[in-house]
Amino acid sequence: MLKASLKTTTEWKTINWAKVQRKVFKLQKRIYKAVEIGDRAKAHNLQKLLVKSYYAKLLAVRKVTQDNQGKKTAGVDGKKSLTLNERMALSKNLDIKGYKAKPLRRVYIPKSNGEQRPLGIPTIRDRAMQALIKLGLEPHWEAQFEANSYGFRPGRSAQDAIEAIFLNTRYKDKWVLDADIEKCFDKINHRVLLNDLDCPHFRQIIKQWLKCGVMDNGFQETTSGTPQGGVISPLLANIALHGLGNFIEREIKGTKVIRYADDFVVLGNSQEDIYTAKRLANNWLDLYDLRIKESKTQVVHTSDGFDFLGFNIRQYKVGRYKSGKNTKGRNLGFKTLVKPSKKAVQKHYDHLKDVITKHKKAPQGALISRINPIIRGWSNYYSSVVSKEIYSKLDHLLWVALRAWIKSRTGKAFYKDLKKYFGTKGGFKWTFQTPLGISMNRHAKTKIIRHIKVKGTKSPYDGDLSYWSQRGMKLPGIKTRVKNLLQHQKGICPVCKQLFMPDDLLEIDHIIPTSRGGNDRYNNLQILHKHCHDFKTARDGSLSIHNYDEMPF
Repeated sequence: MLKASLKTTTEWKTINWAKVQRKVFKLQKRIYKAVEIGDRAKAHNLQKLLVKSYYAKLLAVRKVTQDNQGKKTAGVDGKKSLTLNERMALSKNLDIKGYKAKPLRRVYIPKSNGEQRPLGIPTIRDRAMQALIKLGLEPHWEAQFEANSYGFRPGRSAQDAIEAIFLNTRYKDKWVLDADIEKCFDKINHRVLLNDLDCPHFRQIIKQWLKCGVMDNGFQETTSGTPQGGVISPLLANIALHGLGNFIEREIKGTKVIRYADDFVVLGNSQEDIYTAKRLANNWLDLYDLRIKESKTQVVHTSDGFDFLGFNIRQYKVGRYKSGKNTKGRNLGFKTLVKPSKKAVQKHYDHLKDVITKHKKAPQGALISRINPIIRGWSNYYSSVVSKEIYSKLDHLLWVALRAWIKSRTGKAFYKDLKKYFGTKGGFKWTFQTPLGISMNRHAKTKIIRHIKVKGTKSPYDGDLSYWSQRGMKLPGIKTRVKNLLQHQKGICPVCKQLFMPDDLLEIDHIIPTSRGGNDRYNNLQILHKHCHDFKTARDGSLSIHNYDEMPF
């Protein structure tokens, strides 16, 4: 029995993941190409082949047990994680025939408006099955999705949606419908969604996930919606909303629809067109038992500006010397600028103040380590738009808040006391830092790099690996260190020798661990897939750049 157990563990540790990824991606690419040329029968046969593939089952299990952020969240069975033995056993027994989904575990998380967002957490087995079906369903739909659909899709981001809006308002003033779909994930009509699925062999298993019910103070049936918390739920929501943009653009000439998940913007040439678009959108959504949420929907002109995904887009009237120019070089009389929205700035500052307040008695280093990731993440998100002025303002407000933090500890905030907590690191006169040199990040140090929107309907499944690996090195929101390492490694993971793809989770690794004398210099750092990093650390923790060939890949 012990020998069998050791053999199973060894099997998982020595899986050739590079080969697994190649085999699965090859099938996904063929599914994408088949749908693209209109050969649905071939696409369906390839999908059946993929979900029966042992390689696909291995990859699905790895995604939900090693890669996904919620990998240690338990479902109704109480299981939080799997051992190596259990992962291998699950991958061998992951079969559609005889499969029955278990109810979801209800979890509530707070929303920014004070409401509670209900999540439905499947069991690990159900998550693995959803990941397996998604491997076959996603490339099928990626070949059909609209060009200006950006939410919950591989290789696309909020910055792509914002850049699409900017490009459509750069040279001409527009009327705007800024709309939000009310409780989109909770109210989608199951019958219409299943009819639109376009993959009849997946219909029954997806129906199980939609109808499996929720455990929330007893069992409750689910009669509508795609439960948030499932691996496949965002894809199903995108399938349901597919076609909304094309429908409006076809009915009203000159309009453009940009959608990010359940939020969308309609850009039109007249106010009348926008109100017509709103009516058409409600009529189309009514098929899915959905409707626009009036309290979060507005009709505005671009000269007044509007907020979308935390950004503010507005056309400012300016003089001839600051005016934007059209393609013929003529002055437009306005300039389109994209900035962080006031609401997003205030929310970020309130978050920082809350952290400072909760760490009044904490050591300075502990406060810095808590605040730095918040500053870095927020600044990177807005690093592709006009943010420098706002960054500087936030740094000043943060300085004032930190001065009050010092006063609460010392009882005064005179110049001599401030000098104990502030230094001059990085050329700044007032840098919040410890005597050992651990310093707080500054918003204003973030470089502003213009985002390049994803081309047309391109998808990672189109097989253009060169485009997608190079694109990953240029995207805003990525740390400078990560970009430099990606360029140095030419977009390849040194452990598994595979190109990094847009939806891969990446981690910075010390080639020689700091515990063994390694440093933080570039020659001792590398970017790895999250699972490759876990494997390397678990094996010996000291993989050097010279012994990659010793890996079992």
